[in-house]
Amino acid sequence: MTKPSDLPSLIGQEVGVSRWFALDQARIDAFAALTEDEQFIHVDPERAQATPFGGTIAHGFLTLSLASAMSEDAVAPLDGVVMGVNYGFDRLRFLAPAPSGSRVRGRFKLLSAEDKGGGRWLLKHELTVEIEGGDKPALIAEWLTMQVVKA
Repeated sequence: MTKPSDLPSLIGQEVGVSRWFALDQARIDAFAALTEDEQFIHVDPERAQATPFGGTIAHGFLTLSLASAMSEDAVAPLDGVVMGVNYGFDRLRFLAPAPSGSRVRGRFKLLSAEDKGGGRWLLKHELTVEIEGGDKPALIAEWLTMQVVKA
């Protein structure tokens, strides 16, 4: 647990790294069916092999959708937290495709922490989703969450 009063001292520091998450073809296919994004580069290994990717790749939004689980893994909750909600993104860039069969993990750095009063804290984390063995991350985002603690 992190005390809200400790947040200013954590700004600019890495606050956690998640476990690795597998992006196997079954997960990619399930995401494609759920979101109705069945572009062949995600779901047709034969056709995708002829692309510059050399095979199927995970959806960027699939990789991003793992952010909540990565955060749960990596970032210590605030002491007295009642709930946390997504507040949005200030910046989001997809930098490299994550091939089917790869693994990704999230690395979190606290960029800011604003006391909004009433036990509400607006946190901004830099989220870097790394691809195991990759030269570039799958994505980098500035992610905003509102954390509510017992006042």
